Amino acid sequence: SARSALKPDGAVTAVPPGGEVVRSPLREAIFPIYGADIHKFAVLGGIKFFIIFVLTLTRDLKDSLVVTSCGAEAITFLKFYGVLPASALFLVGYSRFSNALSPRTLWYATALPFFAFFLLFDLLVYPIRDALHPTVVPKILQYRGLEYAASLYQHWTFALFYVVAELYSSVSISVLFWQFANAVVPVSKSVRFYPLFGQVSSLAPILAGQYVRLYAAAEGTDMTGSMHRVTGAVCACGVAMMALHHHYMNLVESETAPISPASTPAKKKAKKPKMSLGESLKFLARSEYLGYLAVMVLSYGLSIQFTDIMWKSMVKKLYPETIDYQRYFARFSSRVGATTFVVIFFGSNIVKHLGWRTGALATPMIMALMGAPFFFMILSSSGQLDDPSRLAVIVSVGAIQSMLSKATKNALFDPTTQMAYIPLDEESKVKGKAAIDVLGSRFGKSGGALLQQALVLHFGTIAAAAPVVTGVLYTVLGAWLTAAARLSVLFEDKRAAKTA
Repeated sequence: SARSALKPDGAVTAVPPGGEVVRSPLREAIFPIYGADIHKFAVLGGIKFFIIFVLTLTRDLKDSLVVTSCGAEAITFLKFYGVLPASALFLVGYSRFSNALSPRTLWYATALPFFAFFLLFDLLVYPIRDALHPTVVPKILQYRGLEYAASLYQHWTFALFYVVAELYSSVSISVLFWQFANAVVPVSKSVRFYPLFGQVSSLAPILAGQYVRLYAAAEGTDMTGSMHRVTGAVCACGVAMMALHHHYMNLVESETAPISPASTPAKKKAKKPKMSLGESLKFLARSEYLGYLAVMVLSYGLSIQFTDIMWKSMVKKLYPETIDYQRYFARFSSRVGATTFVVIFFGSNIVKHLGWRTGALATPMIMALMGAPFFFMILSSSGQLDDPSRLAVIVSVGAIQSMLSKATKNALFDPTTQMAYIPLDEESKVKGKAAIDVLGSRFGKSGGALLQQALVLHFGTIAAAAPVVTGVLYTVLGAWLTAAARLSVLFEDKRAAKTA
């Protein structure tokens, strides 16, 4: 007899009696999605695309504003004293609103404030920035080692933009997309859907970088004009994201509406668990599974912090002007997107054919291998970092290291960590995920920032502290590899129990 064709997510696949549908191996390798699932994937992929497009534009803009005006070392102060408190406040607010609002309303309530801020910053704040920035530095910031903090004080509007853009980067990926996707994509589809989400969204940095290079920061454009053009694209993408989310929710409702309650007993929807922030963090600490997942997310935050600050300090030396710095990162973002597109093609097959464990271990291993030549050049260039030709080589090597690290993160780290949430119960998904992805990743980056902040205060610059940074980086990567290996065993056990 024929198998049931009704899938958990409402998709119907025709399976003839006594056999399977014959599928092309090439199609399976490139795009293993069929039937009604194609429409759903296209809508969800579109949401991810616009989220990443906005993330790329705001990320490059915030770095251009802060690094060229305050120095890359200022980021170490900003992440700890700005981004970390903002993330904690968001988590408190999100925990409360998640108990009071429907998932649909909560999604819009989370997204809208970010786009309102970006628009107001462009229209009201940036045009009068010189009037808003103080020229006198308080005495408390005039001590040796606090020059970067003083510069942030003098450019506080740029610092505020940086904090909001950083918060958006965490919230948009973890909450606006992955939490939504985890709620609507069943376990049976995740292995096929999730790697391809990255394939689609990897196009966003390519197009965003070209948009900035060819239009927003084109030759002859000043920073005010560039700001207007970037903000216009950001707001347009925000509208597109919300339209696609609205369409998908209507699609889900239209599919579930025709089910007859007479033939299928109505299943009472489980009440969303209500947990305070303290209870949520205690729950996270009690779970071995979530504990290993938290170590992985924290390790990535620390690792990328150690490498990025070092590299951006080199880029700032090579491109001290804001508009030049922005153009450089526009080209870099396009290259990251193109590299990610290629890596994800192979990465999707790694997860599908070699398993979750291989996909989870690949990112820290690649970061360890690619970081070695970059840090070797820094360590062997003591006293020669002002030589333009040598500096250009270091920046290029650092760009390759950063590009491959980010590509493998997008291609392998994101899909495997998000797949790890699927076998969990609803309580662990909502509260545990919010704690790990938002506050956890911020603690990782902010913890790295605090350590680097201490190193800057002691050594004067982050480049001078390169030997210490290198040692800490490889210790963290070791912890990451251990946590990923142990979590892989627990993940396969839970996945087997869920699908049994």
